[in-house]
Amino acid sequence: MDKQKLKELQGRLAEKRAALKEVFDQAGSDYDMEKVTSLEGDSAAKVEAIQGMNAEIDEIAKELEPIEKEAATLQRAHREAEAFVESRSGHPLPPRSEDALAAALTEPTKTLGELFIESGAGGEFKGREVELDGVDMNAALFQTSAGWAPEVTRTGRIVDKAVRPIQVIDVIPGGTTTQAAVKFLEEVLFTNAAEERGEGEQYPEAALKLADAESPVRKIPVFLPVTDEQLEDVPQAEGYINRRLPFMLRQRLDSQIVNGNGVGKNLLGFLNKEGVQTQAKGVDPVPDAIFKAMVKVETPGQAMTGPVLMNPLDWQDIRLLRTADGIYIWGSPSEAGPERIWGQPVVKAQVMPEGTAVTGDFANFSELAFRKGITVKVSDSHAEFFREGKQAIRAEMRVALVIYRPGAFCTVTGL
Repeated sequence: MDKQKLKELQGRLAEKRAALKEVFDQAGSDYDMEKVTSLEGDSAAKVEAIQGMNAEIDEIAKELEPIEKEAATLQRAHREAEAFVESRSGHPLPPRSEDALAAALTEPTKTLGELFIESGAGGEFKGREVELDGVDMNAALFQTSAGWAPEVTRTGRIVDKAVRPIQVIDVIPGGTTTQAAVKFLEEVLFTNAAEERGEGEQYPEAALKLADAESPVRKIPVFLPVTDEQLEDVPQAEGYINRRLPFMLRQRLDSQIVNGNGVGKNLLGFLNKEGVQTQAKGVDPVPDAIFKAMVKVETPGQAMTGPVLMNPLDWQDIRLLRTADGIYIWGSPSEAGPERIWGQPVVKAQVMPEGTAVTGDFANFSELAFRKGITVKVSDSHAEFFREGKQAIRAEMRVALVIYRPGAFCTVTGL
């Protein structure tokens, strides 16, 4: 890892962020470009300059991300080596399967009736009523209502119900544990008394104190009753169930990471974890409030700023920000616009309450520690299922959400 380049890029990013923050501070909450003195030109020219500054921040951040990721990996490995802990494996969740495409139907051949009509046979009877042994030919017409209804073959495609997608899990590093809880030591006191002394003078006394901290492993289960016939007669049913039940578990875990209250068997999520910092928007423009939260992560959190989790409706408000005279700050409607703010990626997470965002050093100071990855089991031993020809299909996972340093994260409220 190139430490010099890391330091240089971090310095350039901080400098560019500070310059852009100054512009937003001057514009105020109504984004009046006439108040901006650090940029030249009219509103359109100033907004174009803001977009250029934001693009520069994005380019530096993209160049910095892999270097910071490498630095975070090295720091994590260093901490684990010091604690004599075995290397942890990656995220154990199975990949999500996809529905197979339906096979193309062959073009049906023409029926005997169609060939008869097209051949012109029986033309002499067209437009006439013909009686045969006193039977009205129109009344005896062989048609779909008195014969076969057209057959419609269902394709193999299944259209899933519109439900909240999984959006947060991949932000948190994954690991494993063999215990019922992840227990670690937290430094709760650090007094640095180091200072200069003359020859023979008494050394100043420092102070260090550690305390136990732990995050319990919680079980997230679900089960589905299914008849024997459904599993035996429809091969597709098994794949469908194997796909949807694990999705249910991951969707619940996705929500608990953010909103878990720690009560009972719930995980303790970021919005309820004691020690996570808070930044109120107040009268600040939204970008300023998020920037101030990032600064809190860096100081006093002493961590690296990471992704910003926010509700899609809050990101919508940011993307649609306009100056007092109607110019879009984040790019015109004809542009896709950046999915970043202050150089950090925005994670549009529906589990985030509207009006609240959270950012922090997810890579270094949070972890999903899996005691057991997703498992699926089948049994007919539930209740009267054996006599009724039913199967109970259950899925479960056991996982702990570990927030090693709460101060390395900050919520933004009042967006």
